Amino acid sequence: MSEAMQLAAAVSRPRVGFLGVGRIGLHRMRAIVETGAVETAAIFDPSPEMAAAASKLTPQAAVVNSLEALLDQQLDGLVIASPSALHAAQSIVALERGVAVFCQKPLGRTRDEAAAVVDTARHADRLLGVDLSYRYTDGMRQIRDLIVLGELGTVFAVDLTFHNAYGPSKPWFYDKALSGGGCVIDLGVHLVDLLLWVVGFPEVARVESRLFSKGARIRRDGDEVEDYAVATLELTNGVIARIACSWHLQAGCDAVITADFYGTEGGASFRNIDGSYLDFTAERYRGTERQVLALPPDAWGGRAAATWAERLAAGQRFDPENECFVAVADVLDRIYGR
Repeated sequence: MSEAMQLAAAVSRPRVGFLGVGRIGLHRMRAIVETGAVETAAIFDPSPEMAAAASKLTPQAAVVNSLEALLDQQLDGLVIASPSALHAAQSIVALERGVAVFCQKPLGRTRDEAAAVVDTARHADRLLGVDLSYRYTDGMRQIRDLIVLGELGTVFAVDLTFHNAYGPSKPWFYDKALSGGGCVIDLGVHLVDLLLWVVGFPEVARVESRLFSKGARIRRDGDEVEDYAVATLELTNGVIARIACSWHLQAGCDAVITADFYGTEGGASFRNIDGSYLDFTAERYRGTERQVLALPPDAWGGRAAATWAERLAAGQRFDPENECFVAVADVLDRIYGR
C-alpha cells in the first residue's frame, strides 16, 4: 500500500477515546489498538501516571483532563473503564452526543440504569457494547454451539461458579452506593450473562438468593456489601440453574471459575486450570466419557473490546440484541431483592 493510501485509510478510521486506563482499561485499549480498525484520538484518566502509561501505546493521542474534553475531540466511539457508579451516566452523555460506547461491566448498578443506557443507544442509533468477556472464550463459544445445535439434547440443569480468593483492592467496590453491590454485580454478572446467553435468553420465572458478609447472612436489600452469594434461577424453558460467587473465599487457589451444562443427551463443562484467571479448558460429556473441546492458550480477554472496535469501523449502529444487557441487570436486581 502506498503512503497516500495508508494515510487515506488512517483518516477514514473511526476516532475513539478512552475514559479510564487502569489495569483493565489499559488491557482493553491495547486489544483495540492492535486491531488497527480505529484511531486512538484521546485519553483521560484521573491518574496522570496511568494516562501517561497509556499514551505510550499511541503517542499521537491527546491526553485530556475530563470527559467533556474527551467528547470535544470529535469522537466516533468511547471506551469506558471508570468506577461502576459512573458507567450509566457517562454512557448516556456520550451516546447523546452521537458517540458509540463500549463500557466495562456492569452497564448500570440497577436494571433501570442499564435500561436507560440501552434506550439512549436505541434513540441515538449508536453501537453499544459491554465487556461481558467470558462469552468470547473459545471454550464457552464451543459449548454454546453444541447447545444451539441440540447436541446435548434438552438442557435442564446448569451450575455456574466464580470464587475470587482475593477480592477487589479499590475501596469503592465495598460501598454499595458506588458499586451497586458486592461479588454478585462484580462476578455474578458474568455467570448470569453466560447462563442466559448460552440458552438463548429465555424469561426468568423465579429467583431465590442468599447473600452473606464475612460468613453471616445479610439482607438482600440492605446497605451491606456481600462477599458470598448463592442463587437459584428457574427459566421459562425449564432450565434450573445454580449460581455461586464470592470474594475472599478460602478457596485453596486464586480463583474457581466453572460453568457446567447438563442435557438429556450429554453435558459440557468450562473451568479454569490450576486456579488461573486466564486459562480454561472445556469438555463435552457423553455418559462417563469425555472429549476435550478447548485448551490454552486462548487470548480471549480483549476480544469483546476488539470486536466492538471492528463493528464500529464497519459502520454498525444500534443492535436490538442490546436488550440482553437489561435482562442480565434485571436478574441481578432480583438477586438483590430490588
